[in-house]
Amino acid sequence: MIKLEQARSTKIWSAIIVAFSAWFAVFFQWYLMEGSLTNFLSYFTITTNLLIAFSLTLSVFFPKTKAGLFFSKITVETGITLYILIVGLVYNVVLRGLLVAEGWQVVVDNILHVLNPILYILYWILFSDRIKINWKTGIYWTFYPLAYLFYSLIRGSIVNWYPYPFLNVDKFGNEKVFINVIVMILLFFIIGILLIAAHNKFRVPKSVSS
Repeated sequence: MIKLEQARSTKIWSAIIVAFSAWFAVFFQWYLMEGSLTNFLSYFTITTNLLIAFSLTLSVFFPKTKAGLFFSKITVETGITLYILIVGLVYNVVLRGLLVAEGWQVVVDNILHVLNPILYILYWILFSDRIKINWKTGIYWTFYPLAYLFYSLIRGSIVNWYPYPFLNVDKFGNEKVFINVIVMILLFFIIGILLIAAHNKFRVPKSVSS
């Protein structure tokens, strides 16, 4: 009983730390950023860090509410893990060399794109429920990034502003951007399936998965 209480306390404090890091980074980025609030909220990095902040805050402080129970589901936590993993990968592999940052912006960029992905992935590994995830869930996880990409393209065509270079239709044209969107969705789907496979194989007890 004592061990269970200790484990629960460790999970709660870990969630609070990760949530605080996400809240801090988002608000600090907003403080540093020039431009409209709508532009700010149009970055996938920001919406995903906000998703981490909201989900952990609700699951810790309001665990019995519908929202708290929803964000505590293994499918939801793994989906968020997928999204923040993609945030880290795309920034560090594709965007890091394209974006010039100075001063505090360097710190915030690394919190949003390096520290927070690592913290949340570790939280998922250590504390998420060890329940088998259905393979078709990987398809559902693509809905959020697909909606985000369509939103970015539609809004970008109206306001002539795109949150990421690879979505800039004015620069690359419709065909190239369409290919970029397809590649991104495939990336979400493939990595999502890999996360499901890894979770089901290494984290789910045989008695549960059978």
